[in-house]
Amino acid sequence: MTLTDRLAALSSVVSLGAGRLPEEVLDDLHRLDQRAGARLRLSGEYTVVALAGATGSGKSSLFNAITGAQLATVGVRRPTTSATQAVVFGPDGAQELLDWLEIGNRRHGGASAPGLSGLVLLDLPDHDSVESSHRAEVDRLVRLVDAFAWVLDPQKYADALLHDTYLRPLAAHRDVMVVVLNQSDRLSDDELAACMRDLDRLLADDGLAGVPTLSTSAVTPEGAAPLREFLVSTVAVHRARTARVSADLDSMAARLAPLIPQRRTEPALLDAERQLGTALAAAAGVPAVVGAVGQAYERRALAAVGWPPLSWIGKLRRDPLRRLGLGQPVEQLEVLRRTSLPSGSAASRAAADSAVRALANTASAGLPTPWPRTLLETAKSRAADVPDALDRAVGGADLGMARPPRWWSFIAAIQWGLLSAAVVGGAWLGLLALLAYLQIDLDAPSLGPFAWPTVLLVGGLALGLLVRLVIRPFVAVGAARRRRRAASELRRRVDAVGDEFILEPLRAELSVYGQLSDAVHRLSH
Repeated sequence: MTLTDRLAALSSVVSLGAGRLPEEVLDDLHRLDQRAGARLRLSGEYTVVALAGATGSGKSSLFNAITGAQLATVGVRRPTTSATQAVVFGPDGAQELLDWLEIGNRRHGGASAPGLSGLVLLDLPDHDSVESSHRAEVDRLVRLVDAFAWVLDPQKYADALLHDTYLRPLAAHRDVMVVVLNQSDRLSDDELAACMRDLDRLLADDGLAGVPTLSTSAVTPEGAAPLREFLVSTVAVHRARTARVSADLDSMAARLAPLIPQRRTEPALLDAERQLGTALAAAAGVPAVVGAVGQAYERRALAAVGWPPLSWIGKLRRDPLRRLGLGQPVEQLEVLRRTSLPSGSAASRAAADSAVRALANTASAGLPTPWPRTLLETAKSRAADVPDALDRAVGGADLGMARPPRWWSFIAAIQWGLLSAAVVGGAWLGLLALLAYLQIDLDAPSLGPFAWPTVLLVGGLALGLLVRLVIRPFVAVGAARRRRRAASELRRRVDAVGDEFILEPLRAELSVYGQLSDAVHRLSH
């Protein structure tokens, strides 16, 4: 992964993390994005190295020894460097870089220092200064320079402030750091060796095992040579600038890793989605509608194919679907309208809310804070629109009741034919009775032992009632089929509402998490 790719990943994290990562992390991401881009755009011919240290460490003396001039004021008991000083070695072309570093106190080291051409050496204020502005200046520049040398003295090299505040947090920057034990002239050889061993131990505890440690003296001939050699080698390879940016990216990636763990396998949401669909269906009144479809089918079927003299009785009861504001003609189904379904019960609403929570919990399984809360808020972000959407979905469903089955017409024709036969038979018998009353003797044709008028009347009535009894199971089967079809159609429409208002926002947020996780993964490589 090239540095350019990692910077692109950083920009992706900055963009995608807005509103999802803690504010302090976002602020640091923005600053790193701006700082890294700005530093890489500035001169790559110069390497910025800062000398940092505590009061009395001899940092300014070393600075003078390296530059070969008394540029920094030297003190022992109190801070003497109140503002950062910079010396530029080599051609004069670091103005823009120093402007970016906001360093006004600048000197030119000329070409008299072999091997140091291309070096910008900074003498920072003391990090333990009583002046808060001095400490702030150190903190600011430690974030900007390409490399740094921490200058310690034999008395305070184990200072907790230095190790806890600076060295340990900069463990990711080990490749651009050197630790210098200065004033070695005050120690015997054995004491110096013991101090260096102890210093290595402390650095290992800080996560800096293997970081170069040098012993120097600003008052002995060639006492500053080890530090000068470090500076020469740092300038020669021209890697400090990119190494520092790379270390900053490593440090940020390590900080983000607990917040955005490596991309997980896709969470198994299928069962949670089914539970959500069932809960939304209950909240939308789907069971009531399915029951009404079955009742309406039976009512309409018996009214259409039952015995005509009794069919009108069923029509006196209000159609169950009409009572719910449903069952409109097919051409009106696309018109958004409200049903007359009662609002979901408190239990059904609670079940739907519980299903949404269960879905979000499944989606956020294994993720750290704040992702469970973020995913729950995302899943509920459009919850206020769900009741109306469910009502429109149910109201606009084609329940399969607009077109009666063809066999209804066939059975109805038979029933009306049988009723007609009974009416004819009854009228015939009435006519015969009238003629008999008038003493007109007229014999009716017969069918075996029974006269045709009797056959028509009794047969028409009996067969009509029999047909009604025979078709009843077929009506029940048709009602069950209509219920299944209505349940399928309603569930499809309810699932579409859940998908649009709950699942799609949740999946989008999970997609963002996946992109964030991938960006952090690229950032760390």
